[in-house]
Amino acid sequence: MPETNFFTAERQRMVDEQLIPRHIRDPRLLDAMRTVPRHLFVPPKVRHLAYADGPLPIGQSQTISQPYIVAYMTELLDLQGDEKVLEIGTGSGYQAAILAELAREVYTIEQHPPLARRAARTLELLGYRNVHVLTGDGSRGLPEHAPYDAIIVTAAAPHIPQTLLDQLADGGRLVAPVGGEQGQILQRWQREGQSFLAENLAPVAFVPLRGQFGWQTKEWS
Repeated sequence: MPETNFFTAERQRMVDEQLIPRHIRDPRLLDAMRTVPRHLFVPPKVRHLAYADGPLPIGQSQTISQPYIVAYMTELLDLQGDEKVLEIGTGSGYQAAILAELAREVYTIEQHPPLARRAARTLELLGYRNVHVLTGDGSRGLPEHAPYDAIIVTAAAPHIPQTLLDQLADGGRLVAPVGGEQGQILQRWQREGQSFLAENLAPVAFVPLRGQFGWQTKEWS
């Protein structure tokens, strides 16, 4: 089977065996997961595992989340197509590509310049013109382009930074893992005026969110 056809089949298998049985239902999201070439966002040495049911290393002590977690967190944002989204933790750029398939505009921040450059190149090569990759402290958000209809954080924070909540639009949703090395819980927050409603959803395991409002090196080795 030619490589392109092989990876197309792997994407379909990923959706059929990993996502649908775990109750991912959004048709647009499932189409995005079938479309975005995940294998192009991982290092060549692990490309054969790109569609496996687990995270993979991408360098700089970072990982690309397992496909189900990407889909689950994205579905929690309830994107309809006209949103402006902020992603904290670009990593490989794969999550940003999924968001770009579902939203109008995506801003994504990565702390590690090599990862940001690689993600930007991959996204550009794939033709994503609605994704803006920046390098910086994601725990501070990106106030110059706020407010955002949705914010997704792909690293574990000690708590949800108020800076990110403040950058949510009224009615906007934020999804993030909260906790430390001993355990984390995925949370969804929704803004209603000046109030924020939070819910705990599922235990997860992510790398730490570093930065002014994240974990410091001495706190998480």
